Amino acid sequence: MRPRARRVLLGLAALAAVGIALAWTLRAELALAVAARAARAQLAADFPATLPDGLHVGVCGAGSPFPDPRRGGPCTLVLAGGRLLVFDAGAGATRTIGRLGFDTGRIDAILLTHLHSDHLDGLGELMLQRWVAGSRTEPVPVHGPPGVEDVVGGLARAYAADRGYRVAHHGAEFVPPGGAGGTARPVPIGPGGRATVIADGELEVVAFEVDHAPVHPAYGYRIRYRDRVVVLSGDTKRSDAVAREARGADLLVHEALSERLLRIVDEAAAAAGRGSLRKILHDIVDYHASPEEAAATARDAGVGALLLNHVVPPVPLDALEPVFLGDAPRLFTGPLRLARDGDFVSLPAGGREIRFSRRF
Repeated sequence: MRPRARRVLLGLAALAAVGIALAWTLRAELALAVAARAARAQLAADFPATLPDGLHVGVCGAGSPFPDPRRGGPCTLVLAGGRLLVFDAGAGATRTIGRLGFDTGRIDAILLTHLHSDHLDGLGELMLQRWVAGSRTEPVPVHGPPGVEDVVGGLARAYAADRGYRVAHHGAEFVPPGGAGGTARPVPIGPGGRATVIADGELEVVAFEVDHAPVHPAYGYRIRYRDRVVVLSGDTKRSDAVAREARGADLLVHEALSERLLRIVDEAAAAAGRGSLRKILHDIVDYHASPEEAAATARDAGVGALLLNHVVPPVPLDALEPVFLGDAPRLFTGPLRLARDGDFVSLPAGGREIRFSRRF
């Protein structure tokens, strides 16, 4: 190659390199601008303020102890008027509440259905973020079955060092020491199998005992705000108590286990020589309800809509949802959904409207 041609080629290569570097710089600058705009929009947004007065239910964890990319540990968010309540606090609950568009600093109370680990393994993080995000001066009330005192007290000890670090770093003005952690409020069930947990104007929350033996006690919850009612079954086999409390409710959120899909997991565990896992898979069937049993409960109670959560086993493909549901759509012909994290249901006060949407 002649020297002149070589110089031309080298010059072109240099220009190309400069162009590529400039393009990458512009790309990075554009990305930073987009990120800044997104951050401003996210922090300025107030999704709850856009909602009509009524009851609103967000799925912040529709799963179980099984790893599931679509469903975190059990968690249900309820906005009743201006009150923000969180039922159960499974792994990932705090982050999913944020993705739903809610500020953990605004949480008024946490209510546990029972003391299985998958329903409370995100509780420490949730209490921490509620304190820090809201600069709260009082611990969050944590209602639940007797024994909740040990859970909340144990987490207080586990987080003691972290609490001290945060106060020292950020200052007591922004993270008031007295607002850390939770205040345990055991809910003993009285005669009739139910107890009022919250009675505050137009908001009433009632705990009722369900059948999750040998876990005892285990609770479901009935939430009424003005003229709208939501019932959460908690973990239970088919239960007359759920049917009683759900009678005429607008929405029933009921756990569900598919034995048909669980058999596939069992066969895989057998092939892999996972004897301990097979034992657990066989045992869990007897203290959970099938989709068909949940649907029959919803039908008999005359509820407006049914949302299935605590999904066992995971349902990773849309094509498997009809398999999971089985005959449930035939038994309950109203609106029926298999919950995923991000699902949102709105029940505006003063009517019978039920709005389903997805937040992400």
